[in-house]
Order: sequence, then structure tokens, then C-alpha cells
Amino acid sequence: MKYKTCVSIAEKTPSKTKKILKIALSKSDFVEVRFDFLKKEQIPETLEMIKKDLNRIVCTLRPKTEGGKFSGNEKERVAIIKLIAEYNPFLLDVEFNTLKKSSDLTKYLKSTKTKLLVSWHDFKKTPNSSELKKKINQMSKFSTNVKIVSTAKSTDDSTRMLELYNKKGKNNLISFAMGDYGRISRILCLYLGSPYTYVSLGKAIAPGQFSVDEVKKITNLKK
Repeated sequence: MKYKTCVSIAEKTPSKTKKILKIALSKSDFVEVRFDFLKKEQIPETLEMIKKDLNRIVCTLRPKTEGGKFSGNEKERVAIIKLIAEYNPFLLDVEFNTLKKSSDLTKYLKSTKTKLLVSWHDFKKTPNSSELKKKINQMSKFSTNVKIVSTAKSTDDSTRMLELYNKKGKNNLISFAMGDYGRISRILCLYLGSPYTYVSLGKAIAPGQFSVDEVKKITNLKK
């Protein structure tokens, strides 16, 4: 079985995004492009520059409240998310909290048949098991692609995130924990059924992230 990776890239200009994307795609199955690291007016140009590769790209536009860098207001962010949807990427990552608040956006994404990855992050802790399962059930109403990520303060926290894979359902689940205690969960999730794991090209974008080369060594990936 081939375990898949998704390199996260967060560049500050369209040309740099295109350049780094090319390297990332040569090493990884998928690439997450963090559009929130760009200036909002640069996003349409970037989409045009990388559109031929969007079938392998997870598009993300995180607001500051969700650990991202997007500096505009929420109305602008929703408008840009709709624009990205028109390009029909491999996956469009939209936060669970955003979808809950914006029925207009939810309806729009349904109408465009966008492949949605509904995501939820806890940057401080790992909730208890029943809370996590409840969260997955709520998230599943928006998409079968669910990404739920916590911050591990102990190995038990990491285990709790991995136990979510026992919940057999129709979900394409991505569940792991951030931080040093969560590092191993970024690898083990692959063996439990995660469609891919997030990696870096070298410099970690999220706490505890492995590089694509490290993951290949660990899982003995042949590319």
C-alpha cells in the first residue's frame, strides 16, 4: 500500500508560490497551498498561475481566528473562497466554524459541487473522546472529507485523536495531533486510513510537522 503525503506551502508572492509548488508536486502526491499567506489582491493572479495543477491541490484560506494569516474581513474571505471554488481544486479546506456561520457559503459550495474538506483545529488542547466524536458527526453534515486536529499535551492526547479512526463511517477522515507529543500521530494516521498526511518541504509550517523526505523514509515510500 502506498501512503500519501500533502506538502503544505505558505509563500508570500504568486511567483514564489508557483516555483515552490513545482518542487512540492515533484516530491508529494498533493500540495496544500496556504492562500492566507498572500496579500488578498494577489490570490486571483496566483490561482491563474497554478490552475493546471489544482487537481492535486488542497486550497486553504485561514483567518487569524483559526491560526491563519488572512488580513481582510470575513466578507472578503468568503468571496475569495467562492472564487477558489470556481477553479474546482482537488479539495477546498473550509473551517467548520465558517460553514456553521455562513449558510450562504455552504449553499454556494453545494451548488458548485466543490470537493469540500471541512476542518476543525484546537490549538490549545485535545478535547475528550465524546466531544471529538460529536464534532465529527456535526462536521460530516457538510462533507465526507473531515479534518480534525488537536494539540497534544501527552501521548494519551495523541492516542485519542487516532482512536477516531475506529469510528467506521463513510468519512474520509484526517485526524492527528499537533506538537511534539502529537508527532507520531502524523505518521500513524496513515496506517489507520487517513488519505494522506501533511508534511513540509523542510521547514515545518505547523508544530510537529515532518518533512516529506522524513515521512518517505519512515513509511518507505517509493516515488
